[in-house]
Amino acid sequence: MTVKYIVICGDGMADEPLEELGGKTPLEHARTPNLDRMARDGACGMLRTIPEGFEAGSDIANMSILGYDPKTYYTGRGPLEAMSMGIDLKPDDIAYRCNLVTIGEGLMQDFSAGHISSPEGAALLASLQEEAPSLLIKPGVSYRNLMVVPHGNGSSSTPPHDIVGKPVAGYLPTGPDAKILAQCMETSRRVFATHPVNAARRKAGKPMATQVWPWSGGHKPAFPHFEKKYGKKGGIISAVDLLNGIARCAGMEVITVPGATGYLDTDYAAKARYALDAIRHLDFLYIHIEAPDEAGHLGNIEEKVTAIERVDGVVGMVLDGFDGVVAVLPDHPTPIRVKTHTRDPVPFVVRGRGTDTTRRFTEREAQGGKFGIQDAVGFLEFLFS
Repeated sequence: MTVKYIVICGDGMADEPLEELGGKTPLEHARTPNLDRMARDGACGMLRTIPEGFEAGSDIANMSILGYDPKTYYTGRGPLEAMSMGIDLKPDDIAYRCNLVTIGEGLMQDFSAGHISSPEGAALLASLQEEAPSLLIKPGVSYRNLMVVPHGNGSSSTPPHDIVGKPVAGYLPTGPDAKILAQCMETSRRVFATHPVNAARRKAGKPMATQVWPWSGGHKPAFPHFEKKYGKKGGIISAVDLLNGIARCAGMEVITVPGATGYLDTDYAAKARYALDAIRHLDFLYIHIEAPDEAGHLGNIEEKVTAIERVDGVVGMVLDGFDGVVAVLPDHPTPIRVKTHTRDPVPFVVRGRGTDTTRRFTEREAQGGKFGIQDAVGFLEFLFS
């Protein structure tokens, strides 16, 4: 009988001990009966998901987990998201991730403009596109959008979620495309200042989208096909363009789940139901859940604990409805203390690859798991072996 595999990624689930939780991490504090069942019935280990020389981004971490070594295949986050949006990049196009952000008094106040809605974002960007016709500005989901610079040469840029509360002056784009990006950012400030969307948000007491923030640009990547690489038909469930872009680059099936938002209000149960249906015709499925990462970026302990407990609910539905190999892991830590990603190894647990003495799925217990510390690029080879 063919063995099938499901990997569940709770984005940013790992954290540090917090004084507010009595020295426990959110994962240790949360009620996670299904993850703990996996630890008792399976085995744990730690995974290095960020190779040396790379920043701790979800793009790098998830590519690594899926076996696509960033040293060989990474060109930038923007082009991966362009692939998800169906944008056919030309060889000399540079695609940038383009956040809608809130900047006030020179500080990055909010990397998501108050998690602005997709329709609001689309309206703002449509007005910006009219004023910047030489660029392609493509609305995505909420604050996550895309900008394509034709005949671009790239730039060095900083993710806005890494500089919340900091002066932006020291983090503006540098390099060949910097002038183009700076002009677009200035145009967005002018266009957005009097836009009806922001007028309505101001009246409602919501953060305004004061401008765009382009970052992580690159050329179109070329990945080996997942099925040729592993001999297995693979799929991904995610509400985030980045993950769906990785899937499309790898020739994996992208399963769209109604009610999946990429935020704290996502329909967790729907993700599990669609996963159990999809694995009937797939050999491998990667379920990505963004909510713990969003809570970490917000520095919200209560929301992070709640998000972890809801991930645990997805795990329970999968365990009860699927008899193949199941693994659960974060892609990277997103500690409440720093409100951004770190490069520390993350815990993982596997049901169906033997047992060890771990009793709970936590950062501390996983360090003593029988699988030890592994590099993420080899994780699926290990899982499939």
